[in-house]
Amino acid sequence: MNLDLSFYTWNLVEHYLIKGLVFSLELTVVATVGGMVFGTCLALMRISPIKLISTPASIYVNVMRSIPLVMVILWFFLLVPSLIGRSIGAELSAYVTFIAFESAFFCEIIRSGILSIPKGQSDASMALGMTFQQNMQYIILPQAFRNMVPIVMTQVIILFQDTSLVYAIGAYDLLKGFEIAGKNYGRPIEAYLLAAMVYFIICFSLSRLVKWLESSHQR
Repeated sequence: MNLDLSFYTWNLVEHYLIKGLVFSLELTVVATVGGMVFGTCLALMRISPIKLISTPASIYVNVMRSIPLVMVILWFFLLVPSLIGRSIGAELSAYVTFIAFESAFFCEIIRSGILSIPKGQSDASMALGMTFQQNMQYIILPQAFRNMVPIVMTQVIILFQDTSLVYAIGAYDLLKGFEIAGKNYGRPIEAYLLAAMVYFIICFSLSRLVKWLESSHQR
């Protein structure tokens, strides 16, 4: 097998990769922010002593964490249009699916962060007259979020890697850009090799950032 790397030029990046990279990064950011927001709500529901609140959240989280993401992507993309009578597009479908899916994982990260805070702090704030909302907003959640930054960053790396799964519904992500470039240049093997290199560089750089954050947190 002869590898031809001559098509690794700026033209490849400009015409095929930038669009896909932008979408992959946007999907990562949107899913992270949305997942954190809804994950925080789910985490607060899960730690609630009221079964009517905690049980639905627990069921949602356990179901989502037990199903492969690619199946959720395909189900949503194929079933929702048949229910509402019109297509919602691959990109919008990807945004909604990733937020819904990642919320379950961020929920468990945030719940663990909340439970890691000594209970005495909650008791002390409640004794001072704080409400549950004030206690969470000013005492518990700020500390929990600071403690779980490295774990959240690790999940973001996994999330970025998972964005390649939107390839299954035809969304133009980074991997799709490499695939189209490989077909147009007639060098699919080289295109996928370059894709692996790019994903490795991005994810390895982020993993080094996580290690630095962990060491900074321990000091």
